[in-house]
Amino acid sequence: MQNGIIVGVNTSKDEQSFYNEMSELKSLCEACEIEIVERVDQNLNEINTKTYIGKGKIEELKIAINATDADVVIFNDELTPSQISTLQDMLDILVFDRTYVILEIFKRRAKTKEAKLQVDIASLRYMLPRLSGLRSGFSRQRGAGGMAHGKGKGETQLEIDRRNISSRISLLKKELNDLTLNRQTQRKRRKDNNLKTVCLVGYTNSGKSTTLNTLLEYSKNIKKEVFEKDMLFATLETSTRNIKLENNKEFLVTDTVGFVSKLPHELVEAFKSTLEEINEADLILHVIDCSNENYEQQIKVTNEVLESIGVKNIPIVYVFNKIDKLENYFYIPPQYEPCIRISSKQNINIDNLLIEIQNQLFKNEITTTFIIPYTKGEIINNFTDDNEEESTISESPLTSIYGKTQAEGFEDGNLSNNEKANSHYDPSKFKSQLEYITSPYSPSIYSSSSDNNSNLSNYDKEKAGELFGIDNITQEEPSKEEIL
Repeated sequence: MQNGIIVGVNTSKDEQSFYNEMSELKSLCEACEIEIVERVDQNLNEINTKTYIGKGKIEELKIAINATDADVVIFNDELTPSQISTLQDMLDILVFDRTYVILEIFKRRAKTKEAKLQVDIASLRYMLPRLSGLRSGFSRQRGAGGMAHGKGKGETQLEIDRRNISSRISLLKKELNDLTLNRQTQRKRRKDNNLKTVCLVGYTNSGKSTTLNTLLEYSKNIKKEVFEKDMLFATLETSTRNIKLENNKEFLVTDTVGFVSKLPHELVEAFKSTLEEINEADLILHVIDCSNENYEQQIKVTNEVLESIGVKNIPIVYVFNKIDKLENYFYIPPQYEPCIRISSKQNINIDNLLIEIQNQLFKNEITTTFIIPYTKGEIINNFTDDNEEESTISESPLTSIYGKTQAEGFEDGNLSNNEKANSHYDPSKFKSQLEYITSPYSPSIYSSSSDNNSNLSNYDKEKAGELFGIDNITQEEPSKEEIL
C-alpha cells in the first residue's frame, strides 16, 4: 500500500462541505489502496491556475512529503495537464487528482465487457490531453529520404501516443456501440411487453443493490440477486430484474451505477449508454443513505447528474435508507416528497415501499366489469392461471372478469333454465370476485380514461366481443343491494 497526502482548496468558505469533500477523497484513496498520512488545506478565493495552491503551501507540502515519506500527492480537484507537469517538477513526486482516483476505482470494479469498455474510454479521454509535458525527454524521429520522400522532421513520440490513443478510443467506441444497440433492443422488447420499469439511482454506497435484492424477496419469479457490498462503487454494471408480486402486478427494477461528488465528465459521457436506462424508466427510486450527515449534499449531487443526462418528467420517490442505523426518528424535509423511510438491510418498511411503487406505476389503471352470458361461462377458465388458486386471474391484455363458476353466479331457484340460457352473468351476485386490472395506456380494449366510473366506448365493447367470442357484452356498475 502506498502512502499519500491529500491536498484541497476551499473556495466556497463552507467549511462543512469542504470537510465532507476531503473526507470522501480520503475514502476514495483508501479504495485504491492508498493510505492517507497527511492532509494539507488552503482557503483561497480561487484556485491557482499554475500550481493549484499558493507558493507558501507548496513549501509546506514539500516538508510534509519528506516528513511522512509519502509516495503520492492527491489533489481534491481535477488538475489541468500543465498543473500536473508543474507540480511533479516542483515536488518531485507522483501527482494524482480526484478524477484519476475515481477512474482507477472504476477500473478495479469493472467486471462486465460493457463496463470495462466504458471505463477504458473514460480513462483514455482523461489521459489524452495530459500527455503534454510527460514526453519532453524524447527525441524526434527523423525521416530517411529527401523532402519529396518524407525527409525532414518526423513525428514526436507525443504525437504518436496521441494518435494511438485517439485510434484506440474510436475502436472501443465502436465495440461499445454494438453493445448499446443490444441494450436498446432489450429495452424495446420490454416496451413491447408493456412492462413498467423502475430505476434505482443515488449516491455511491447508499444501498441501491441491497434494496433491489430485498425487493426480489417479494417476487414470485426466480430470484437472481445482484452483487452488494459496503464499499464505494461496489456495482458498476446495470442490472435489471423482473419482479412479480402475489397480486400478479409485474414490473422491472434496474440498478444503476452510483454517483459521487465531482463525478468526472469523462465517466458520465462514457456511461451515457448505461445511464439512458434512467431516461426510459416509468419511475425513479432515489435511494439515500439517511445515516450520512451529508445526505442533503448527496441528494443535490445525484439530482445534478440526473439533470445533466436529460432526466425530466419522470416521477421520483425519495427512499431514505438505513434508518436502522439511527437512534432517533428521522425527519424528512418537506421538499423531498413523495418519500419513504426504509432499511433494505433489515427489511424494514419494504412492504410499504412496494405499495408506493404500485401506486406510482399503476395509478392510471381502471377496473372494468364485463357481464358474461350464461352460456359462455367457460370464458372464465381462460383467464385463470392453472398454477394459482381459482381466486386469481392470470396475465392478460383483457379487462377483469368477476366470479368463480357459473354455479356460484345465481341461486338455482331464482331463474328458469330459459332465463339462465339467455341472461348475463351479474358480477355483483358472485360470492367471490376475480379481478385483473390493466393500464389504459397499454394496447388493450380499455378506454383511455383514468376515471374508474367511465364506460367503455362502443369500439372497446366491439373489440371485447371479438376477443371473448361473443356479441352481447355490456358494462355496468353493480348496485350495493345486489351484492351478496
